[in-house]
Amino acid sequence: MASASSNSLSISPSSTLVDAKAPRQPTAASPQCVTLPTLPPPPVQSQSRPWKTTAYCRKIARNVMAMATGETLATREAPTEVTPTELTDFINKIQETWDKVEDKYAVSSLAVAGLVLVWGTAGMVSAIDKLPVVSTFLEVVGIGYTGWFAYKNLIFKPDRAALISKIKDTYKEILGTS
Repeated sequence: MASASSNSLSISPSSTLVDAKAPRQPTAASPQCVTLPTLPPPPVQSQSRPWKTTAYCRKIARNVMAMATGETLATREAPTEVTPTELTDFINKIQETWDKVEDKYAVSSLAVAGLVLVWGTAGMVSAIDKLPVVSTFLEVVGIGYTGWFAYKNLIFKPDRAALISKIKDTYKEILGTS
């Protein structure tokens, strides 16, 4: 067994050399330099409450944006929040709409099927994205189709008018007259 030695190592906070380099000399802040204040320590991350960390990061990002634009917190607009009356009106409207539905089983089944479809599609797209050649090929096809669509429908005024009328006709056909 090795015996423990009682020698202790102490480091003085006023050392002049750090990693064998001379300490930096503070320079005067020029108008081109931007200094940011130090950030408070982040909250302890908890596995059960990740939204608190996300909210904290958004708050810091908002403050950094405000400082970068030169705004003060007093001149910035407060973020719009949903008032309780708006929330209750929204919930009441959803309840009224749900009460008007005759076949609730079919609507619920369609909603669940839609969620499963979105989940499956997201998995399929992520799997295709992992294939090296296929994702690049699909990006090129998408860029080509976007260019063709813009040339065919958006560049010239008569083509734009025809596209707008076709969209309006489809809208009327689906929703009825409006």
